[in-house]
Amino acid sequence: MEQVQSGILLISDPFLKDPNFMRTVVLLCEHQESEGSFGLVLNKPMNLNLEDIVDQAAGLSIPVFNGGPVQKDSLHFIHRQPELLGGSPITSDIFWGGDFQKVLDLLHAQVLQAYDIRFFVGYSGWEKDQLAGELTEKSWITRPANTQLVFPKNSQQVWKQALADMGGEYSQMINYPIDPQLN
Repeated sequence: MEQVQSGILLISDPFLKDPNFMRTVVLLCEHQESEGSFGLVLNKPMNLNLEDIVDQAAGLSIPVFNGGPVQKDSLHFIHRQPELLGGSPITSDIFWGGDFQKVLDLLHAQVLQAYDIRFFVGYSGWEKDQLAGELTEKSWITRPANTQLVFPKNSQQVWKQALADMGGEYSQMINYPIDPQLN
């Protein structure tokens, strides 16, 4: 199990029943032992594009994802642009947030491409010690994040791909039924 820190992926256990996190992969963007954790669900697309929710994004048909059940009125983004002012590094090549107006300008100018950025409504949050408890209960499997999983060609396959890449018993989990009684 990976140490809990920014830059890991939380992969839901195949039998996790919480509808917010069933068969999801969460990128942990921030973790502080004394405060809690903040993450974004990578594989729950919404039926929305950026232009549908941000007036200044007209013409930007970039998919928006459900980042989690907390603050559904907030918009977050991750990207691969280290030079973007205000961005926080999650890993050496994945960044969170930054100057939103600059992002819009770069997208409109086609300097920043849609495959280098992802947008999320809401987020996933854990209070102090909450995530540690869920890890002890084995609700989550952890592994380091990488750009192939965080910026995938097919977000619907991220859960399966994250487990398959780990090999062994984890790769077998992708075929488990959602209801263990059907196994």
